[in-house]
Amino acid sequence: MRIYIYSGGEKIVGRSGVGQAIRHQRECLRRSGVATTDRWTADAAAVHVNTILPDSVFAALGAKLRRRKVVWYGHSTMEDFRSSFKGSNALAPLFKRWITFCYGLGDVVLTPTEYSRELLESYGLKKPVYSISNGVDTDFFHPDPAARPALRARYGLAEDKQVVVSVGHTIARKGLPEFLELARRIPEAAFIWFGWTNPKLIPQEIVQAMRNAPDNVLFPGFVGREELREAYQGADVFAFLSHEETEGIVVLEALACGVPTVLRDIPVYGGWLEHGNTIYKASADGDFHEIVSGLLNKTLPDLTAAGRAVAESRSLEQVGKRLKAIYLEQRVCDFSREAATALDFAEQNRSGVRPRSGKRHQKSFHALGQSGV
Repeated sequence: MRIYIYSGGEKIVGRSGVGQAIRHQRECLRRSGVATTDRWTADAAAVHVNTILPDSVFAALGAKLRRRKVVWYGHSTMEDFRSSFKGSNALAPLFKRWITFCYGLGDVVLTPTEYSRELLESYGLKKPVYSISNGVDTDFFHPDPAARPALRARYGLAEDKQVVVSVGHTIARKGLPEFLELARRIPEAAFIWFGWTNPKLIPQEIVQAMRNAPDNVLFPGFVGREELREAYQGADVFAFLSHEETEGIVVLEALACGVPTVLRDIPVYGGWLEHGNTIYKASADGDFHEIVSGLLNKTLPDLTAAGRAVAESRSLEQVGKRLKAIYLEQRVCDFSREAATALDFAEQNRSGVRPRSGKRHQKSFHALGQSGV
C-alpha cells in the first residue's frame, strides 16, 4: 500500500517551507515503513496534496473519482498571506475563500500547529483538522563546533566575528525590516540573511530597504541545505523576527543545530516554545536588541540543550509515527499487523495527534469524520 505524494507545483514552492515539508513527508513515511509514489498506482490508497494551485484541485478530484482518500496539508492561511507580496493584503480575503475551498476537498486536513488548526477551523472547515508538525531531520541538522570557523571563512569574516543569521523570503512578513534595524543597532556583529524573493514580487519599500542595508549585512540568497546547516551551526544567534507563521521549519532546524534562538512573540509558538526555557521571545525592536546583545555577550542563560530537545520531539521519526496513526484513525490506510500498535500510539499521544473540538463543535473530530461533516 502506497501514499501518492502529489508533486504538482513543487517546482514553484521547492525553495519555500512548503517544498521542504513535501520532502519531509516522503522521508517521514519512508522511516515509518510506508511506501510512497509520485503518480497514481494500483496500490495507492490516498493522495497527499500540499499546494493550493489549480492543478492541486484536479489532483484531489482525481482521487475522488478513484475513490481514494485526499489528505490535504494546510500550510497556508490568510494571516500568513498578508504582507508577503505586492497586493497580498488586498487579495487576502479572496485567498481565504480559495484555500477554504481547497482544504474542504480533503477527507482529512493536516496543519503544522494548534495555532494554525484553530485558524483553519475558524474559516468554517467541516472536515477533521489535525495539528502535526512538519518535522525536522535531526540526523542532518545537529550541532558541530567545526562549522564556526568554516562559516566565517566562507563569507570572509574575521575568526572572532560574531554572527547573527536569519532565514526566509525577503519580505516584510518575515521581519526583514526589523532584522536590518537590529543590524544597525549592533554594528560590531555580522548579520546574514539567507533566502531570496523575486524583487518583482515584493513592494518597492522592501527592495529599497535591502539596497540601503547597513554594511554589516550580507544577503547570500538561497543556498543549499549543507551551507544552510553550516550557517546554523556556526552562528552565535538565530534571529527569526517573522510576524506570522504556521510553524517555521527553519526554527526547528536552528534549534536542532544548537544555536541560541530569539523569535518574535507571536501566537504560533504558544504552548511549545517557552520564553526563557527553550528560546527567547521579544516584540519591540528594543527588546530584540537587548536579547540579541545578551546572547552575543553570554550574559543570558544557554537554552540550546532544551531547544535541541524540542527539535528531537518533532523529528521525522516522531512525525512519521503520528502521521501513520492519523491514517489509521481516519481509515486512510490499513496497515494490518501494525494497526493495533499504531492505534495505541494514537491514544497515548492524543493531544499531539487528534484534532480538538472548537467551541462550535461539541463532538470529537473523530465523530465528525464518521458522520461525514
